[in-house]
Amino acid sequence: MWHSLLLGKWNEIFYWLPIEELIRSRQQEYYDALGKSDRESDSSAFVELMLEIILDTLKETTVVGNTDEAVTQTNPSVQKLIDVLGDEELSAAQIMVRLDLSHRPTFRKNYLNPALAQGVVEMTIPDKPNSRNQKYRRK
Repeated sequence: MWHSLLLGKWNEIFYWLPIEELIRSRQQEYYDALGKSDRESDSSAFVELMLEIILDTLKETTVVGNTDEAVTQTNPSVQKLIDVLGDEELSAAQIMVRLDLSHRPTFRKNYLNPALAQGVVEMTIPDKPNSRNQKYRRK
């Protein structure tokens, strides 16, 4: 369970992957890797096995539905940002006004950075992300 929790904080797909079931199906390999890592005081064998299990799971996983729908269902803040942008190009300050937000770090953490990371919003000047003329638009 801790695998799913830790990885899920990094990317939500890991909350839905049956990591525990996959470990159970390869339980002897799991215990062998743990034992080897313990004996050698080196976690490489364990980490490599876990990455292999995760990779195998991702290869077998199918994401169903529209990517935009999945993003907006899992993150209402991103949906609000997309709605506010519409078909316009707006600065961060303009977006914050429309969202009725005043704390820039919270805006970046909860709205702008996730939208950029998910690829639903893009910068108008991507080669100069800190430009005072930077604006954002729907992708």
